Amino acid sequence: MEAPLLLALARARLASQGSRPVEGAWASGRALGLRWADRREGDAWVLLLQPRPELWLLPVVHPAWSRLQAEAPRDSARLWGPWFSGARLVAVEGDPRERWLGLVFQRRAITGRLEMLRLAFQAIPGRAGLRVDGLDLQMPRLGLGVPFPAAPPRPEEEPPSLRRWRERWGAALDAALAGEVPEVLPGEGDLLERHRLWSCARAEELVLGPARAAAARKLQGEEARLDRLGGALARDRARHERALPLKAQAARVAAELYRLKGATREVLLADGTHLPLPEGKTAEAAVQAWFAAAKKAERGLARLAELEAELVRERAEWRRRAEGDPLALEAQPARQPKGAARPRKESRRMNDPAAKRKDGKGTAFRSVMVDGFEVLIGKGDAENDQLTFKVAENTDFWLHVASVPGSHVVIRNPDRLGELPRHVLERAAELAAYHSKARDGGKVEVHLARVADISKPRGFAPGKVILKKWTGLRVYPKP
Repeated sequence: MEAPLLLALARARLASQGSRPVEGAWASGRALGLRWADRREGDAWVLLLQPRPELWLLPVVHPAWSRLQAEAPRDSARLWGPWFSGARLVAVEGDPRERWLGLVFQRRAITGRLEMLRLAFQAIPGRAGLRVDGLDLQMPRLGLGVPFPAAPPRPEEEPPSLRRWRERWGAALDAALAGEVPEVLPGEGDLLERHRLWSCARAEELVLGPARAAAARKLQGEEARLDRLGGALARDRARHERALPLKAQAARVAAELYRLKGATREVLLADGTHLPLPEGKTAEAAVQAWFAAAKKAERGLARLAELEAELVRERAEWRRRAEGDPLALEAQPARQPKGAARPRKESRRMNDPAAKRKDGKGTAFRSVMVDGFEVLIGKGDAENDQLTFKVAENTDFWLHVASVPGSHVVIRNPDRLGELPRHVLERAAELAAYHSKARDGGKVEVHLARVADISKPRGFAPGKVILKKWTGLRVYPKP
């Protein structure tokens, strides 16, 4: 998306509907979604990073919105939503020479104080990224895509896109950059309506089109697989049906086995029929082999009937899904990418030996839930070591009061988040201060680190560790 168009679309939204607050937010690996509190139209912004960085205005009922939202992790709304819910767009920062957009939001905190935050969107292909910064408040680092500085860039040259706009609009360039000229996008109506229709077309091309193509390939592959399975079942049926007459043949020979016993190569039945025998087998061995083959064929045909019925049901199910929602065919259980976070081992659970106290009396730590995050609190020096080095993962967060004996506190981080909400860290720090010798004091400093940055040299006393790097939080002890 060209820098002038990106700036014009954001300013058009601010000029017409900027007073409407954000109702919710989510973030996936390739997009950030902001749902505006607009009950009549139900519009939402999508700040797309991949496959191309663009700013879309989509109805929340659009299948592309639903599909992108479904890609977001379950905790994304919990991380991003509290910062944007109720926030209103009050300013748009940017330069038509640079594909960088700064969206300044104002929100009212729980305390009643008005707070300002900026959502920066760097729409450069190959270097697309998003970041949120508090302009007058402390907030955890939230970002997507490629990291980039918080300060707006300082472009020096006029890019070709701005030169094209200058040649096209001439004296109306400032109005076009302000979002006052609808003709910057094709279509009819005002710029917002054109932006909505353009976004739907782009979503069809970049999101739904590839998804439908993948669904078609998957359907074609599944049809080929089912055809191969049907062919294999047909061959097995023919093979088993060829073996069924062996049962009657074996019964005829068995009836005259008293006189044919020990015969090889061929037997002559009483009715004058000549029956060849399998190579190297006597008449009695051939009878047993024929009976066994016929019985195996009967069992195989019974099993084949079940498999053929299952094949019919599977074909009908695929046909129904293809006729209902082709995009659903493309959905696959997420494969574990190389280097991705692995699920926690069962040995990390509360009832495992690693979580038990050394004396066998109960668990080595307490468990407290803070806004969906599990916080573990050690019960003693030896138990602190167990918690830190046997229970906690390297990506978990670790807290301990500075220079004062106390419990190790671990915040579980199963999703391997880079940052945790500020209020969760502060609440865990208050618990660490309360479960220490500084419980009865005033405000104390609590060290915050990753478990991966904690070590315990040989010979150190129980509960004593070394921190490679940490940050400090000052809180009051609270139970």
